[in-house]
Amino acid sequence: MKITMGGLAAGACFGAVTSLVNALSSPYAELGTSLTGTVWAKAAKVLSLLVDAGWSWAALAVAMGWLAGTWVRGALAGALALIAATVAYYVTDVFVSGADTDMVRWLLVGLPFGLVLGVVGAAIRRPGWAGLLAALTVPVGAATQMVVLPPRPHLTLTPAIILAEAIVWTSAVLGAGWAVHRFWAGRRTALPVQRVPSG
Repeated sequence: MKITMGGLAAGACFGAVTSLVNALSSPYAELGTSLTGTVWAKAAKVLSLLVDAGWSWAALAVAMGWLAGTWVRGALAGALALIAATVAYYVTDVFVSGADTDMVRWLLVGLPFGLVLGVVGAAIRRPGWAGLLAALTVPVGAATQMVVLPPRPHLTLTPAIILAEAIVWTSAVLGAGWAVHRFWAGRRTALPVQRVPSG
């Protein structure tokens, strides 16, 4: 029950914040119009580029799965988090930007992905190669998205885009480094201690 409520709450907050940040960063939305040209608009743009990306939504489901602990609870927590995030995103969108909703299609996508990513998150706790591969999922996914589909809504590179890309690349490298360090530390701990014969 606690896992269910936690996944729903985290997902709802994430989805609502993502929609709100998108509206604040857009000069065409009513909320963003008053911030145009200010430092707050630039900060909102950076945040928008970070949270409104596929890898960050995947990270939400993985994090919920990791917190859940077991594969079954992880799958449930990951799926509920993405479902709640999708609903909250589109409901908030209706109020802050008057956007049309495409919620059903994304719910159908989010459910299976949430189940799988929740299991991946739970698998991070496992030692060995399974834990390493699971821990590398989000950093590698973020790096892949940066190469294939970088957060560039237009052709001109702006300071907000450069900063967002730098944050994603830095986070991906640090996340991968942590995963590899944890893997090797676990292997060293698991190795039997060799006794040196005395005399």
